[in-house]
Amino acid sequence: QVQLVESGGGLVQAGGSLRLSCAASARTFSSFNMGWFRQAPGKEREFVAAISWSEGIYYSDSVKGRFTISKGNAENTISLQMNGLKPEDTAVYYCAAKYGEGSGYKTGYNYWGQGTQVTVSS
Repeated sequence: QVQLVESGGGLVQAGGSLRLSCAASARTFSSFNMGWFRQAPGKEREFVAAISWSEGIYYSDSVKGRFTISKGNAENTISLQMNGLKPEDTAVYYCAAKYGEGSGYKTGYNYWGQGTQVTVSS
């Protein structure tokens, strides 16, 4: 069983920065891939960024150049540094994880955190 716990959400003005963190607990981290998704009110959940077990890094076009995903010192932690935040970045952000990369970096995640709210005011 995998458990994911996010932290670091909050309220920030447009142009500001926030850093999200996610800690995973699991029996093994072999072929363990993690990512971030977000869901705004009235919209479907969308892919934000991912980092694979082989340290491949992927971003959605909407956050590329502003957000940075990275692994922590421990293999079970990732962070999402969000700079240049815009009101349209307002959403609940979810940490996600899966084993293997067969379904690509945007889909196939079957473990999810509880979500953390990010609100960007204009």
